[in-house]
Amino acid sequence: MFFGGAVQSVAAMLWWLFELSTRYLFPGHIVAWPLFPAAIHAWLLLYSMLPFFIFGFLMTTFPRWMNGTEIPVQRYLPAFLLMLLGAGLFYAGLFLGRTLIVMASVSALAGWATALYALLRVLLDTRHPDKRHPAVLFSALCLGWIGLGSFLLWLLTDEHRYLQFFLRAGLWWFVLPVFASVAHRMIPFFTGSALSRQDVPRPYWPWATILVASAAHGLLELFNVPAWLWLCDIPLAACALYLSYLWGLRSSLRVPLLAVLHVGFAWMGVAVLLFAAQSLWLWAHGGTGFIWGLAPLHALTIGCFATLMIGMGTRVTLGHSGLPFIIDTPVKLMFIGIQLVAVLRVLADMLPLDPAGFYLAAVLLWLLCFLPWVWRYLPAYWRPRADGQPG
Repeated sequence: MFFGGAVQSVAAMLWWLFELSTRYLFPGHIVAWPLFPAAIHAWLLLYSMLPFFIFGFLMTTFPRWMNGTEIPVQRYLPAFLLMLLGAGLFYAGLFLGRTLIVMASVSALAGWATALYALLRVLLDTRHPDKRHPAVLFSALCLGWIGLGSFLLWLLTDEHRYLQFFLRAGLWWFVLPVFASVAHRMIPFFTGSALSRQDVPRPYWPWATILVASAAHGLLELFNVPAWLWLCDIPLAACALYLSYLWGLRSSLRVPLLAVLHVGFAWMGVAVLLFAAQSLWLWAHGGTGFIWGLAPLHALTIGCFATLMIGMGTRVTLGHSGLPFIIDTPVKLMFIGIQLVAVLRVLADMLPLDPAGFYLAAVLLWLLCFLPWVWRYLPAYWRPRADGQPG
C-alpha cells in the first residue's frame, strides 16, 4: 500500500504541474480534460494517494491495537492491486476518455471494499475492550467509499450534486476524521515514548468535538451555507489547538520525527481558524466574497494532511523495513520543504499578487521534497527487511 501511495505522491503532482503549466505558461496549449481539473485533483489526492497510505497504516495497526491476528496476504494484496489498477486506468482515462475513468472508479471502489472487509474482519473477530478509534476510523473509511461511489454516479449521470457530495465527503467525513483519530491515538503514545513521559494526556471530549464539528462543516458546505461554517469551525479549531498544547508541541521540537507529527496536527487548528475567519467575514458582509479563496483548504490539506502523511509514512517505513530509526539532514529538509509548500500555497490566495507563480512554485517544491523521499524509501517496499527479521 505504501508503494502505491509513494508513486501517487509524485505522479499526481506531475499531472498537476502539467495542468498548471499549460494553464498559466502556455495558455494556447490548454488541454481539454474529460473532467473538471479540480475534480481530477481531488480524486488523485484525496481518494487515491492518501487512501494507499491510510489503508497501509491501518492494516498493520488494527491487529496491534486490538490484539488480533495479522491481516493475511489474500485480503490485502487484491485490495492493493485493484486500487493500483484504478489509479492507472484513471491516468489513461484523462487522455483516452471518460469510459476508462468509469472503469478506474469501479476498480478503486472494489479495492476499497476489499480493504474495508479486511479491516472489518479484525474489528469483528477481536475482543478488545476499547475499539473506539478503530470503529471511528472504519466508519470514516466507509464514508470515503460512499464519496467515491458518488463520483462514479456523477460520471454516469452528470448530476452536479453527486460531485459536490464527493468533494465534501472526501475532506470532512473521510480524511479529516481519519487524521484526527490517528493523531489522537498515536501522538500521545509517540510523545510519551520519545520524551520519556508517562503523563501525556489524551482526553476524549476534544476528539469527539472535532469529529462532530467536521461532520457539521461538511453538511453546511453541502447545503451551501458558508456564512455559518464558523459555528462548527471555531470549536473544531479550539479543540485541535488545545490538544496541540496539551500534547507538548514545543517540547516535541527536540525530536525531529516526533516534531513533524506535532507540527502537522497544529496545522489543523490553524487551517480551521482560517476557515472560521473566512466564514465570519461572509456572515458579517451578507454572504458575499471569499476573502482568502482556497487558502484555508490548502493549509489543511498540505499543512496538516501532507505533513502527517509524510511523518507517519517515514516512521512506519523505517519501523517495518528494519532500517535504522534515524532522521538525517535530507529528511529534515524534506519536512521543512513541505511546510514551505503549505505556506506558498496559502499565500497564493492571501496576497494581492498574481497567484500563478506561487501555484507553480508550490508544486515544484512538493516534487523537490517527495522525489528524493520516494527514491530513498521505495525500494524498502519490495526488499526483505534490512535487519534480517521476517517481513
